[in-house]
Amino acid sequence: MKITVVGAGAVGATCADNIVRKELAHELVLLDIKEGLAEGKALDMTQTAALLGFDTRITGSTNDYAKTANSDVVIITSGLPRKPGMTREELIGTNAGIVKGVTENLLRNSPDAIVIIVSNPMDTMTYLTLQTSGLPKRRIIGMGGILDSARFKCYLSQHLDCSPNDLNAVVVGGHGDTTMIPLIRFATWNSVPVTKFLSEDQQKKIVADTMVGGATLTKLIGTSAWYAPGAAVAALVESIVRDEKKLFTCCVSLEGEWGQNDICLGVPVVIGRSGWEKIVDFDLNEEEKATFNKSADAVRSMNDVLKTV
Repeated sequence: MKITVVGAGAVGATCADNIVRKELAHELVLLDIKEGLAEGKALDMTQTAALLGFDTRITGSTNDYAKTANSDVVIITSGLPRKPGMTREELIGTNAGIVKGVTENLLRNSPDAIVIIVSNPMDTMTYLTLQTSGLPKRRIIGMGGILDSARFKCYLSQHLDCSPNDLNAVVVGGHGDTTMIPLIRFATWNSVPVTKFLSEDQQKKIVADTMVGGATLTKLIGTSAWYAPGAAVAALVESIVRDEKKLFTCCVSLEGEWGQNDICLGVPVVIGRSGWEKIVDFDLNEEEKATFNKSADAVRSMNDVLKTV
């Protein structure tokens, strides 16, 4: 198994570090446009092998896509990160060109790869990849919902004073501060609905905190988060590599599912060796359906910006 991570910044490097620690590949290629950055981080990670006990071979490359040849999974984290006060949507113009060029170079060398999109705005970048790559839709996956769901569990665990590992909770819809939908009605603590333990005010606060989870971190540290996004990517890669059939919220192409067409949006999907295998429907009430449709409309409006860049 060979995996390529494009973008050796904080998110890409953390993603690569998680992947090699889990020994998900015999070879990992870390690629970046900045001279020496990927090579340096690859060497630094390689020097942890004797301490952490992994045998993955790590290669760093400055924009040499030939080294990524025959990758089974490619992860695109490249693009401008968010700064305080900046929305993911404001990144469309710049990051669209970066993601399109990176995808073309990757698939020229690895035409059978599964492509994971991390770059923001993630829903629109996933849609761009679907429209321009020619790949089967099941091999194009946007990561955001896994991260959003992990943040949802974090805030739930703080209010419940419990382990986040005992929680099942998902966020659907767009990967944006105003488009994501934490489905608290479906969240459970070891099969018991969390709504049995939380007041209405607590529930509203948890949902609100989840929706601005990324913006909160950007404000605190001055740029996009990286530990949780890197771990989220690695969890997705692990389910692919080990064919685990895990149910994750991922941004995928919808063709009638969840009442939407011609869009990539976050919904629960089964992830296995071939990519995403099937979409799982939830029995949403009328209010939840309306919120999901509103999220889709907002993402579709962002996608329209692609026509002008």
